[in-house]
Amino acid sequence: MIDLHTHTNNSDGTDSPRDLVNKAIAQGLTVLGISDHDTTSGWEEAVQTLRGDLALVLGSEISCLTNDGISVHMLGLLFDGAHLEMQVMLEETRDGRLPRMRKMIEKMKAAGIDISMDDVEAARPDGATLGRPHLADALVNKGIIASRDEAFQGMLNNESEFYVSHAAPTPTDAIQMIRRAGGVAVIAHPFASHRGQILQASDFHELVAAGLNGIEVDHRDQNPDEREMLRSIAHELDLVITGSSDYHGTGKLNALAEFQTSPAQWEKLESLADQRRVVRA
Repeated sequence: MIDLHTHTNNSDGTDSPRDLVNKAIAQGLTVLGISDHDTTSGWEEAVQTLRGDLALVLGSEISCLTNDGISVHMLGLLFDGAHLEMQVMLEETRDGRLPRMRKMIEKMKAAGIDISMDDVEAARPDGATLGRPHLADALVNKGIIASRDEAFQGMLNNESEFYVSHAAPTPTDAIQMIRRAGGVAVIAHPFASHRGQILQASDFHELVAAGLNGIEVDHRDQNPDEREMLRSIAHELDLVITGSSDYHGTGKLNALAEFQTSPAQWEKLESLADQRRVVRA
């Protein structure tokens, strides 16, 4: 079983890297991708926990914005974690999250919602990359909403009155950086329309020109018609097709390995990195 897109409590998941690796081993996964938002801080603990037949694919899910303001998530996998330019880009993206969070909280307060930055910080694990899921958890803790999923379907949706974008690279900039750092770039859940505005099929040509390697096709946030359309785009543009859980622990309904990548597609994707960086025990 190959699951290339998961999160730990170094961003907005609820499992530590150690716990996630242990769950993957217990569940019989053969390849686990760890891709926390805009950080590589969970890599070391995950590697230290690795044992048996499990292989680790280390990466990061990079928050991007198109020139039209559409939010896009780009999975960078198998890149050099010591690449300075990449780490600077990730740090700058993380730094943009705090003013964004403050603006969203201000909007909610203006609408009469009892929420504060202290509430969000109390819901965020130490060292985790700040994000909307922590605001969702704070809202749940205060009884304002019932779950993260409810939050992202309503108050925290990209089309919500409370949504605020933040400074982020464009998808093409992120792809080019991932490739310069020796990794592979896979666009995450690009047709997840319930999250807000999405890309169009014509947008993929520009991404391929920038160096895009693959499309996350099989994902719970994309319906069967959306998956079939993405599969066709991937075949047309000779892109790798991945399937992933986007597992967040108890933070979302997504179950580990509920969607998977085929061994043949994974072999093709791995071969496109500039070095063999899969970590094995």
